[in-house]
Amino acid sequence: MEGLEVSEIKLSELVLENRTTRIDSEFFKKEYLQNISTLINYRSGNEKLEKYINHISGGATPLGAQYFNKGIPFLRVQNIMQNYFNLNEVVFINNTQDKEIKRSRLKEKDVLLTITGVSFGKSAVVPKELENANINQHLVKITLHRNLNPYFLSTFLNSKFGKLQSDKNIVGVTRPALDYEVIKNFIIPNLDVDFQLEIENTIRQAYAVEQNAKFLYTEAENILLKELGLNNWQPTIKNNNTKTLKESFLSSGRIDAEYYQPKYDEIEEKIINYKGGFDQVKNICNLKTQNFQPQDDVIYNYIELANIGSNGVIKDVTLNEGKDLPSRARRIVKTNDVIVSSVEGSLASCAIIPKEFNNAICSTGFYVINSKNINSETLLLLFKTAVIHLMEKGCSGTILTAINNEEFFKIPLPTIDENIQKTISDKIQQSFALQSKSKQLLEAAKKAVEMAIEQNEEMAMDYLKVIETNIEYATTKSTPSYAHFSELQ
Repeated sequence: MEGLEVSEIKLSELVLENRTTRIDSEFFKKEYLQNISTLINYRSGNEKLEKYINHISGGATPLGAQYFNKGIPFLRVQNIMQNYFNLNEVVFINNTQDKEIKRSRLKEKDVLLTITGVSFGKSAVVPKELENANINQHLVKITLHRNLNPYFLSTFLNSKFGKLQSDKNIVGVTRPALDYEVIKNFIIPNLDVDFQLEIENTIRQAYAVEQNAKFLYTEAENILLKELGLNNWQPTIKNNNTKTLKESFLSSGRIDAEYYQPKYDEIEEKIINYKGGFDQVKNICNLKTQNFQPQDDVIYNYIELANIGSNGVIKDVTLNEGKDLPSRARRIVKTNDVIVSSVEGSLASCAIIPKEFNNAICSTGFYVINSKNINSETLLLLFKTAVIHLMEKGCSGTILTAINNEEFFKIPLPTIDENIQKTISDKIQQSFALQSKSKQLLEAAKKAVEMAIEQNEEMAMDYLKVIETNIEYATTKSTPSYAHFSELQ
């Protein structure tokens, strides 16, 4: 038996929190048993989650699954992170579709939990701004009684004590899932109400810091658009365009109407007529196209589309040995490189590589660029604002629509005034610093919950106060407290 993991279970223990009557060895891994033992023996006692639940329900996908650019936000697994929302790829449904699945409409302070796929077990609390949004079948919403704080519950579910319960109870082969009865059976330790409130305050502070970061990002974006004369630009409603053969097919090789929409001409004209001049991507940027072959036994940071936040920040990465990386993981990135998605539908997924991800690997679905003439922050905003429309123009393909190298190389970029670039760079760097601090606060809240369970609540409270004081001081130095958690998109 040496080298084997063996757990000995009494029949009375087997049925204690095993509503699905599983007897497979995976269900009784030592780490799962130790986790349950810690929670059951918590000094202040524990309760099953169902005691606190007023209502629990899953969502559904409307018939036809047609999505829109505006309407009622329809949240999916990729939108739910650990105590925050990534709305970079949020889709929308109309009122008719929403009525079909009205039972899963969200209310403020509902707790969402992802229950299927590789991202199961992530939780976040619904803010006021997402009230009346809806969810698909891969999420559940939990409405609580007042005697359990929703922010504490979401943080607990994201902690190792909650995640191990999700890991233990996930079932299925092709698409693993958590069922409602299992979720209601989760063990919740009885932590003090004041401690739960402190967790809520920390999460809310993280949201406020994030909003300040978004304010600075928007300021930088507006400065760039104003410089290009695009601050009040709206796409023309004109839906036809006249081109000669020389101006169309003979120069572009394209005969589809989408390529010749008037809005693309308007954007291109603004860039070409910019007072500081312009040049094509192939002349003004260094494009990294060389493939890298990962070594089988080396662990790499891997960046893919799902890791990119809406404001150009890499939210997280996947750690994998080279042998486990997908075949598309073939680009090495360096600090201050800008990665730009080439896939239509995800063109806004652009980011700057920070120091901590120097020498990471990204998917070949990104273009990796840098420039001696345009700083990374300005380059990022160009590709997320004006230039994204020209990226859309250049996309082609049937199964996977994307922009190819030839079209990407010939996109015009304005050589923005150096002083404007410096202002943009300063604001974006401040914004990124605040986003990092918001992430620190979310991690601190999770660590505090774990500390309270493993040690005591007093130590956890002291830890939070130190973290919050440091973050508050840094935030005050960086930017005034003018923004609130008033928008998520």
